[in-house]
Amino acid sequence: MTGTPSGTTEPVGGPAARRSDASRSAILTAARERFATDGYERATIRAIAKEARIDPSMVMRYFGTKDGLFAAAVTLDLKMPDVSRVPPEEAGRTLVAHFLTVWETNEEFTAVLRVAITNKAGAERLQGIFRDQVVPMARRVCPDPEQVQARAGLCAAQLLGLALTRFVLRLPPVVELTREEVLAWLGPTLQRYLTAPSP
Repeated sequence: MTGTPSGTTEPVGGPAARRSDASRSAILTAARERFATDGYERATIRAIAKEARIDPSMVMRYFGTKDGLFAAAVTLDLKMPDVSRVPPEEAGRTLVAHFLTVWETNEEFTAVLRVAITNKAGAERLQGIFRDQVVPMARRVCPDPEQVQARAGLCAAQLLGLALTRFVLRLPPVVELTREEVLAWLGPTLQRYLTAPSP
């Protein structure tokens, strides 16, 4: 027997569930656009709802708070390279090249960085990304397991500094560097952080 008996709830995956998924998707798409364009502080639930063509109360129903919406909207997979599969002396350059590609092709990551500078939710999101994705990468090549956190943190300092000056603040001397120049300057630095003996 098919169909839904009278008086019972709609089956999982029915029209209401599909409408709910579509609404969530529209809200997240609008939120990413507004957060990237306006920054965390200036982006409003009302503006996001208007862009998603949905009532503001529905945004709160799905995500609870603006922080909750931001966290959901900026869940990022950096697709970290497996540096253990490249020659040991190429680990630093491989990592810099990967992050340059991420920033050049994924505006959400730059938006997270903008928000993280002034907002706790953004900072926590960025901390989580590096904790969950950069630290495991460093663990694969670090010569001393006890130094993994410190070495990953130093890599993050260099990479975030590059992102901030090249893609957010857009300092002319940094923006004008070619990709190869960035790799030539920062590759050896990250290589030292990842694999050199402890000073």
